[in-house]
Amino acid sequence: MFDEKQVPAPLQEAARKRFDAFAESLKSSELSGPESQLPDDVTPEDFAEQINRAFAASDYIAKTCTQRPELLLELVESGELFRPLEDLEYSGLKEALAGCESDSDLDLELRRQRQRAMVRIIWRDLNRLADMRTITNELSRFAEAAIQYTLDWHFEQMKPRWGVPMGSESGTEQPMIVLGMGKLGARELNVSSDIDLIFAFPETGQTEGGKRSLDNQEFFTRLGQRLIKSLDAPSAEGFVFRVDMRLRPYGDSGALVSSYDAMEEYYQSQGRDWERYAMIKARPVAASGVGADAAADELMVLLRPFTYRQYIDFSVIDSLRSMKGLISRQVQRRGMSQDVKLGEGGIREIEFVVQVFQLIRGGRDPRLRERQVCELLPLLEQEDFLPEGSGETLLRAYEFLRNTEHAIQGYQDRQTQALPSDDEGRRRIAWVLGYDDWEAFEAELNAHRERVSAEFKAVIADPDADQGATDEELEAWVALWEGSLEGDEAGKWLAQQGFKQDADRVLSLVKSVRENRQVMSMQASSRDRLDAFMPRLLAMLAENEADGEALARIEPLVESVARRSAYLVLMVENPVAMQQLVRLCAASPWIADELARFPALLDELLTPESLYAPPDIDELRDELRRDVLRLPWDDLEGHMDTLRYFRSAHALRVAASEVTGALPLMKVSDYLTHIAEVILEHVLQLAWEQLVLRHGRPTGADGEPEQAPNFIIVGYGKLGGIELSHGSDLDLVFVYDADPEGRTDGEKPLDNTLFYTRLGQRIIHILNSRMPSGKLYEVDMRLRPNGEAGMLANSLAAFEKYQLNDAWTWEHQALVRARVVAGHDQLARDFNRVRREVLCQHRDAEPLREEVLKMREKMREHLGSQSKSSEKGEVFNLKQDAGGIVDIEFMVQYAVLAWAEQEPALTEYTDNIRILGALEQSGRLSAESVAQLIEVYKTYRSTGHRLALQRQEAVLEGEELFVDERNRVTGLWRQLIESPQ
Repeated sequence: MFDEKQVPAPLQEAARKRFDAFAESLKSSELSGPESQLPDDVTPEDFAEQINRAFAASDYIAKTCTQRPELLLELVESGELFRPLEDLEYSGLKEALAGCESDSDLDLELRRQRQRAMVRIIWRDLNRLADMRTITNELSRFAEAAIQYTLDWHFEQMKPRWGVPMGSESGTEQPMIVLGMGKLGARELNVSSDIDLIFAFPETGQTEGGKRSLDNQEFFTRLGQRLIKSLDAPSAEGFVFRVDMRLRPYGDSGALVSSYDAMEEYYQSQGRDWERYAMIKARPVAASGVGADAAADELMVLLRPFTYRQYIDFSVIDSLRSMKGLISRQVQRRGMSQDVKLGEGGIREIEFVVQVFQLIRGGRDPRLRERQVCELLPLLEQEDFLPEGSGETLLRAYEFLRNTEHAIQGYQDRQTQALPSDDEGRRRIAWVLGYDDWEAFEAELNAHRERVSAEFKAVIADPDADQGATDEELEAWVALWEGSLEGDEAGKWLAQQGFKQDADRVLSLVKSVRENRQVMSMQASSRDRLDAFMPRLLAMLAENEADGEALARIEPLVESVARRSAYLVLMVENPVAMQQLVRLCAASPWIADELARFPALLDELLTPESLYAPPDIDELRDELRRDVLRLPWDDLEGHMDTLRYFRSAHALRVAASEVTGALPLMKVSDYLTHIAEVILEHVLQLAWEQLVLRHGRPTGADGEPEQAPNFIIVGYGKLGGIELSHGSDLDLVFVYDADPEGRTDGEKPLDNTLFYTRLGQRIIHILNSRMPSGKLYEVDMRLRPNGEAGMLANSLAAFEKYQLNDAWTWEHQALVRARVVAGHDQLARDFNRVRREVLCQHRDAEPLREEVLKMREKMREHLGSQSKSSEKGEVFNLKQDAGGIVDIEFMVQYAVLAWAEQEPALTEYTDNIRILGALEQSGRLSAESVAQLIEVYKTYRSTGHRLALQRQEAVLEGEELFVDERNRVTGLWRQLIESPQ
């Protein structure tokens, strides 16, 4: 079988000796050669090449097959040597262990099964019959199977003597859960991995039903000890897996097995950063006992808050820097530079890059809780957490380094990642990985490691490397913050840095922050973070030529995060984000207030590309869908929190784009309106799903349940007119279409009318409830039929009847701006038909004009400034005074109601700009008049948006009174409303 032509010269002598020993073993066992047992789809030539490669590259395969030649024959004859794991599932392992009658039988069978699995897996890896991911997955699945079946065996063996462990509170049987950590948890085991495990059980209590009772702690400790012995104890047949329990609470000094309460208390009070990193990959790999699967899920829910913070947590970067520094010193001290795992540019650095983003953002983005490096790297690049191309670069390097690791370990089944130093070993590694010589392999290896090192350093780089301030300048800002630079000297320094007019104010503000009660009571670690943040903030203010007002606006934010100092780390670690903070707070107190109220929004400052690039409505829908993807419909609080963050984050993006001029007025309103529409679509579906879970689905006249809500949300006012501004409430009306005699088909049925009323109530609850993250929207339902005295949700027939027979003129004016923003498509079309019919009714011009005029005068009387003067002179209410926004809106509404009968096209749109365009096309208004109104209307609204972002009322005084614009509007008002021809 041995063909020296297929093996490099330096490896031929050792390979020949292995083949000779194997051939002698076959002969003495009176067994035929494996080539006689080949499956039909494997040729003798292919097998000859495979066995030459396997015996030349793996001393472990050669020795194991020599000791047990029947093993190779079985693998060949069964075809397992040539098939992926999916066809095998290790069912043979379960059957083999089930027949064991003693611990020694079990231990022997486990080791033989391990030999079988490892020969097969290393053979397939060396011959490239499977890629790296398949190899690691198959190894991990064998480990899981071995742990699970061994745990089950020992559990059953212990019950007759000690009984079944029972919970003291629940009174139910207690299972044992085995958490796989590290590479086992991620299903990334290498070919000679140890396995890191943690043992847990839900409740304390006592065993029952045995010859002798033990407390649960003792029972599960004994079970864990037996499991470890069966897997780890060396024998003549070797071992199954080296078991490492040091990751458990308190490490080697802690209990071998912990109850859930003990684990929760430990991780909440004493869990360390490195334990968070370890917990990223934690996964139940075995669970034995009644209710084991549910208990395993419960354990993962319990551990999640420790691993993943709800906020964006940049504090992990500094910890990872420290950990990497410790590893680097260890590598240098032990001369491990050739270690492909721990050396510079090695596997561990790629894992660190991934873990950084998992720990920073995993609490908010469930997708980052994925355990496998190969799955996460493309996602990190796709979501722009890594620069374009970096994810692919790291993935290629990771696969190369893991293949190298397997080639090293597969030689003798030794747990090492060190590259060989001898010529034969180096030639073997290069040959296994497909290179002609060591030099070619080493060049490729070094290229990958250099790229990994560069990417790693970019991710955990010291932020001061990119800071605008020099070391000397930063030292001066540190002195200013600490108070050692003060008085005239401090004033001169501030003046030199650009704070000529504001030096005293800046000094006062710095002192105010330093002496703030919350700051004074900060923990030492949090105060260190503040001490790192404030000098950099001051330097950034100077660099961006901001003034004391910007610092005054940022001060509340600093106070609000004093006890959540991870947000300070976010700024320190990301100078670009700090720059955006200074820029936006200097431009808008509204933005500064939002950031102080909801510091989680600081995350949005990390990516200026998305901050100033608004998505379209389909992208908004897709983003929200991803945000709620893993939330079940019955998790109302989770959905409400997600929706509130979604709205606040995008409102911040709108404001940032507006104050920097990245978005024109019309796009600002479009964006804000689209945010509301996407949220309302989801809220409707959420409310529907929750009611259906409780009451079932409404049924139609044919008795069939409705598969979707036959319900629409109609937006009025600014929402209907696609003119939302910052802080706008939502004017809503709910309409449904259902069989009034029908009922829902659930266990707690409701008649259809009551069901849809409750659907409306649930929608308002979701929108209006005040949570720590605030309200979603203020909702105004007064425009529904009969106002506050009317039904919360109306059938379409009732809505139509009311609008045709009972509605006031002002309600028809409101209907001009009514638009379906969410809900059933056919019902939306039916509503639009009703709206058009109502607006196109015949109306006598004179009574209509008088009612519109009367309503407008009433509004001016109650809401306008009544031309009152301030100390600065005349004032102008931008919205309500004569010549203001409402005058333009009333003229548009009057025109639609007066002329829609003859000009139905006027009812097509709901926004004022396009209705004015339709009036020009119809000839009812001149092009000049329309152009004037559109120009003034845009000017007014733009001013209103600007004032809102400056936290100022839309009441103008002094020089900015828009005299010319008001005169143009009032002139058209007189022509159209007060004295028409």
